[in-house]
Amino acid sequence: MIWHNYIMLLKIRNCLQYNIIKQLLYCGSNNHILPAIMNNGVLTIIALLFLITFIISQLFFSKKAIIKRRLMKVSAKRMSEIKDGETAKIVGKVELIDQPLIAPLSKRKCSYYHVQVEEEIFDGKNFRWKTIIDSEMSNTFVIRDGNNCAYISLKNIKSHIILDKKYTSGGKKGIHPALEAYLNEHNHKKEGVFSDRTLRYREGILEPGEQVAVLGKGEWKNAEDIGLPAKYGRVLVLASDAKQKVYMSDDPDTVVRDVIL
Repeated sequence: MIWHNYIMLLKIRNCLQYNIIKQLLYCGSNNHILPAIMNNGVLTIIALLFLITFIISQLFFSKKAIIKRRLMKVSAKRMSEIKDGETAKIVGKVELIDQPLIAPLSKRKCSYYHVQVEEEIFDGKNFRWKTIIDSEMSNTFVIRDGNNCAYISLKNIKSHIILDKKYTSGGKKGIHPALEAYLNEHNHKKEGVFSDRTLRYREGILEPGEQVAVLGKGEWKNAEDIGLPAKYGRVLVLASDAKQKVYMSDDPDTVVRDVIL
């Protein structure tokens, strides 16, 4: 991500340098040279400030950054050590209760999926990516840590699932039937005004046996009281409260048990 932003910075710098040279070539007299350089110098500073602000926002204030930071600053505890009413982080493996979901793009079996679809648009000055679909779906699952299991309340949850499958469509490339079907399900068409829309798709899942980290307020309950099979016995329920949301991620940086400084 940082390398990508660095490349963007170089492109902006080179573009602005080109504009300065062009201004100099077409100046009517030497009296116009200094204003041309000064004006483009101001534009360069504005562009740099804009890019720096964007990078900082992505590194520190994006949804992904906030969730990772919350999970990485807390050491994980064994479920057996967590008491009622305690806010704690757990790390364990996904275990299905219901029949698995089928991820809509990759057709993988999972317990939870997140799909984002973005369209490349022109806003009159620049091309940029606009999110047109942002969908998450889950069925019933638990997180297993040895002999204990945790049930995650999905109410008021903030999740960051690695979007590891990526697809594109549009132009001469056409579109895969699975991608077109997904667009249709969400009341979107592949066609634009003059040609097929340029779209990119990203999908992430939680699959059986995958390591996941969760932070929330714990309370021990009987499995049957929360709609789980009786064989699970006592289950740790991780939920939100007025002060604490539930945070969940499968990012490798978050599933370590010790704090990452």
